[in-house]
Amino acid sequence: MNLSVIDQVVLFVYLGGIVFFGCYFSVRNTTSKQFMDAGGSLPGWIVGMSIFGTFLSSISFIANPGKSFAANWNPFVFGLSLPIAAWIACRWFVPFYRNANQVSVFTHFETRFGRWAKYYAITFFVLTQVIRIGTILFLVAIAIEPVTGWNVSTIIIAVGTAVIVYTLIGGIEAVIWTDVVQSVVLTIGVLVAIFVICMAMPNGPKQIFEIARDNSNGEKFSLGSFSPSLSQANSTFWIMLIYGFFINLQNFGIDQNYVQRYATVPTEAEARRSIWIGVWLYIPVSALLFFVGTALFAFYSVHSDLISTDLPKDQVFPHFIANELPVGLVGLLLAAILAAAMSTIDSSLNSCATVLCVDVGPDFDDQLSKNVEQTEKRSRTILFVSTIVIGLIGTGVALLMIGIKSTLDTWWKLAGIFSGGVLGLFLLGMFSHKIRSRQALVAVVTGLCLIFWMSLSSFGYWPNQLNSLAYSLHEKLIIVFGTTAIVLVGFVAILILPSKTPKSNEPDKN
Repeated sequence: MNLSVIDQVVLFVYLGGIVFFGCYFSVRNTTSKQFMDAGGSLPGWIVGMSIFGTFLSSISFIANPGKSFAANWNPFVFGLSLPIAAWIACRWFVPFYRNANQVSVFTHFETRFGRWAKYYAITFFVLTQVIRIGTILFLVAIAIEPVTGWNVSTIIIAVGTAVIVYTLIGGIEAVIWTDVVQSVVLTIGVLVAIFVICMAMPNGPKQIFEIARDNSNGEKFSLGSFSPSLSQANSTFWIMLIYGFFINLQNFGIDQNYVQRYATVPTEAEARRSIWIGVWLYIPVSALLFFVGTALFAFYSVHSDLISTDLPKDQVFPHFIANELPVGLVGLLLAAILAAAMSTIDSSLNSCATVLCVDVGPDFDDQLSKNVEQTEKRSRTILFVSTIVIGLIGTGVALLMIGIKSTLDTWWKLAGIFSGGVLGLFLLGMFSHKIRSRQALVAVVTGLCLIFWMSLSSFGYWPNQLNSLAYSLHEKLIIVFGTTAIVLVGFVAILILPSKTPKSNEPDKN
């Protein structure tokens, strides 16, 4: 399909407008502090919409409809765990970071356990963000390719470059404000898609529910089995809820993309407000995305001649956009897909650059801290170079991902592994004032060994001769067991391993 002139105008105006809008904030992006926390001057509702936009990447926009099209609403349970994680974050995490006056998550790891803990956590964070950027760029490319006919590699490179440019020039303020615009465009795009599908049903919108009920034993809207089983066979409601809770606790507690935003608002109350705005916006819009998939299932059940049975489920929604939407709306939906991608990639770029500037740069030249001007120059250099390098690496990962069948499954697998049990170490340091570096190291090594074993077993790399020793539970529980193991081993280590850390090195109690 060749994109119409009108749709091309809509798409290019949006892309150019976002880049220009992001670059506009270069006027205020004059210091490294402004690049990282916008001077702590942004209102909570703006930051909340930015958090919402970060949640709703193209992973959500493309893969979630694909999931509900192919099966049911079980992945939606992930979002239902958000309020629990948000309450914990508002109760403990936000005050902790605000009182410590830290823009980086990983400063706490070094203060609490030493440099090894900081670099351990940073390594897994940066790996996760690089894979995240790659996954999102890949998804946006496969969504746009069938509509435009453009080469997937070209789309990946073009979108990656655009995000790098405005993130580099505008800093965190550009990231947050462009996220707001992109969140609005994305939501409008979802609503337009639902409206068009409903109007295209021969017997009206009610036919969607009738087909979903009759063609799948009423399971299309199912949130999954409520069985207590934790096996690999299926993802039950409880598995997804527990998995979602741990991932979202990790997001609010140790993910720089979210924690950094706590410092961009003037007060603790505004930081808490931003979290709740992001949560209460995400849940209903996420439900709308899953409804898109169910509605598409009904639409293509009626019009089976309009789709190939071999089409990957991740590409069903883009296929609908390319072939069923009228001129003008195609460009709008493509803009929404771009919005979903860009609102997450820019956060990852800025957060990685901040971490490398605050936590890694000073380790290589302690003398610069004595010269304010040279320190500022070095900081801005690190921020700019890091943004470009991480962006280019993420773009490279996207190019390598071409050919993966189910991107959502791939992302969730990698996210669980690359988290590396960092959440467990954070929780140990935050809630136990007795644990010291030596004991924490034992806990982390134990947790990583457990995660390594579970990962090899789950992803088919475990030797057949040792099948009796393979991990047999659901792969989404890897992060759950890894985090829990680190916490439990840490508390046991307090009892059996003497501490060599002087009392004077105890962390401040927040």
